[in-house]
Amino acid sequence: MADALVVWRTGTSLWTRSRHGFALLFAASAPVWWIFEVINQRTANWEYRGSNQFTPLEYYLLCTLCFSTVMPAVFETAELMRSFGWMARFASGRRLRRTPALPLGLFCGGAAMLALTLTWPRYFYPFVWTSLFLMLEPIDSWLGRPHLMPYLERGDWRPIISLSLGALVCGFFWEMWNFYSWPKWIYHTPGAEFLHVFEMPLLGYGGYIPFALELFALKHLLLPRAVELRV
Repeated sequence: MADALVVWRTGTSLWTRSRHGFALLFAASAPVWWIFEVINQRTANWEYRGSNQFTPLEYYLLCTLCFSTVMPAVFETAELMRSFGWMARFASGRRLRRTPALPLGLFCGGAAMLALTLTWPRYFYPFVWTSLFLMLEPIDSWLGRPHLMPYLERGDWRPIISLSLGALVCGFFWEMWNFYSWPKWIYHTPGAEFLHVFEMPLLGYGGYIPFALELFALKHLLLPRAVELRV
């Protein structure tokens, strides 16, 4: 549905630009989300209730199928957000001053955040949703692949805004559908267990914003020649 809306509003979409590339997004999405599931084995920020209804093989196959939709959903919704006229106001914002040391500084900062998360997960678990982006953005830059820093150097914040809104919209629907589902996931977020919207604490929705940027960076690391993202 999102793809059809994007075509209707812009005349193009992920599907119409490259069906092969669109399919590759599904193929990449599942292993990308499994990265976060592996990290969650240490942080234990969410768990799945009712998974014992399935055999281990059934559970992992069904999870992989669900996880395969994450990247396409976020990117489609981000392109939909970008199609609205009010996004133009973010085309000329504050410019990022990029220095030669900035990419290395971002990478080292992200690596430190990830190390803190894995060492003291109770206190630093929110860094999961920023550390990977801070590490991957410089890697994409060094490899000559699309990344977000050039947009910010021009003062163009539209990719960040559209990706962030796309992930927030998807996150809202994911949490809503999960709330009335079984099996379902629940959260364990020390210090943020208040003002829930469905199972997710309100503060937790903030994690969807850097998560979208991580997906953007991972897409261009893993699938640099696949379908172009117009966010």
